[in-house]
This record gives sequence, structure tokens and C-alpha cells, in this order.
Amino acid sequence: MKRASAPARSDWVKCAEPVQGVERIEAWFKGKAYAMHRHDTYAIGRTLAGVQRFSYRRGQRDSLPGNTMILHPDEAHDGQAGTDAGFRYRMLYIEPALFQDVLGGRALPFIEGGVSTDSRLAAATSALLPHDGHPLEALEQSEALVELAHALAAVAGTPARRLRGDFLAARRARDYLQAHCTQAVTLAELEAATGRDRWSLSHDFRVFYGTSPYRYLTMRRLEMVRRLLLAGATLASAAMAAGFADQSHMTRHFLKTHGLTPGRWLRFAGGSVKS
Repeated sequence: MKRASAPARSDWVKCAEPVQGVERIEAWFKGKAYAMHRHDTYAIGRTLAGVQRFSYRRGQRDSLPGNTMILHPDEAHDGQAGTDAGFRYRMLYIEPALFQDVLGGRALPFIEGGVSTDSRLAAATSALLPHDGHPLEALEQSEALVELAHALAAVAGTPARRLRGDFLAARRARDYLQAHCTQAVTLAELEAATGRDRWSLSHDFRVFYGTSPYRYLTMRRLEMVRRLLLAGATLASAAMAAGFADQSHMTRHFLKTHGLTPGRWLRFAGGSVKS
């Protein structure tokens, strides 16, 4: 895991290389960390030191060392230190599709409250949050994700039966959006690609993947923006290449999704902003 260069005692973030739909970070913040934002992944992590405070589902949550945090896709949240001492944590960002590969059309697990002391979740996340920060092999990660999906379903009480809806159509829509993320995809195109009417498809997509088709499309564009910025692209050129109307359009979505401006995110990631 690579640590962004920063003066002593300033906020920092270490970012590991993404592995097959899973991102990992470790971070330390003394005050305000993130503005309110939401993303289309699960955010699952562990507080290592201090009090990690965040707003979530109309309430304030405090995560203490050893607690497991489970934030559901598309749920707004922020982040800040609960005391003057600051806080340190590790976090995973996991695409819901990876859990659906295990659950096969069952409801996405929802853990009420966002913070858990359940030992099953603690054990299941340990393999994905190693203390030494070593990169996980693909098979190692896949097996750990299976264990985590089952632990989440057990703790959440997810029914064993499949949900009503067309899971295959939702998956075809996800594949289409992934392949055409830089284009202006319409609902009519999704209908043609999936054989499902737009209203049923939008409902099914949210049920099985935890977000709307447009939010999923936007997140894929933002992933491209981050890759381009790290490769040295300017904010404007990255925005246009990823399919956004312009730089300001991209920046608005970036802040709403990550709780950071593109410039601040890039500094944490070890890059420099180019105009």
C-alpha cells in the first residue's frame, strides 16, 4: 500500500492498487475528513485508533477501535474525528456485483446503523484488511469475498430466497453500462440491450445492485477520471475523455461521490493537479 507524501501530523491516505472491483485505503485524519457524499459500492472497514464519527441515515455514528463499519451503497455519509486526537482506519470499497456473484439474486445485505461489533463480520473482514498492507492475490481475495458475503447475509438476516425481478436483465444492463460508460446512454438503449422495459429495469437494477443505472454509469466515469488524473491528465481533459460535459460537471459529481474535490483527492493519492 503506497502512502502519499505528507508532512508529519498532517492528514494522510494510503491507497492500494485496486484488485478486481475492490479498493482499499488506510487513512488518518485529525479533523474534518469528508463532506457528505455517497457512492455505489459498499464501504466496509475498521477503526484502528481514535473515534471515527460520521453522519449516516439521519443519525450520528461513532466507531471505536475494533468496530466494523458497513455502509450500504447509495447511502449518504461524511467523516470526521470524534475527538481532538484524530482517528485512523482501514476501508474497503466493494462493488455490489461481487456480492451478487455469491448471492445470485438475493437481496443485498443491509446492516442497520452502519457500525457493528459482531465477531462474524470482524473475522470476515480481517482477510481483506491485512495489517501489513500486502496485496491480495486474485484467488485469495475471491475466497475472502465469499466469506464476507455470507457473513453479511447472516448478520443482516437476508432471506435465502431470490427477490422478485429479472436479475439477468439487470446484469446485462450493468455490462452494457460498463462497456459504454463514456457515451450518453439512454433508457431506450438499455431496453434494447436487455429486453426489459425501462421502469422494471430501473427498479431491478436498484434492487440487485444498490443504485440506479445513471449513478452506476457516473461512477464508472469517475473511475476513469481518477485513472487519467494519476496518469498526468488535466482536470479538463480527464472530464471530457470520461464522458462528462465539462470540468465543472465532473467536479460536482466527484465531490458528491468521494466527499473530496478532485484536486484534494489527487494530492492524497500522491499526484499533482495540472491546469
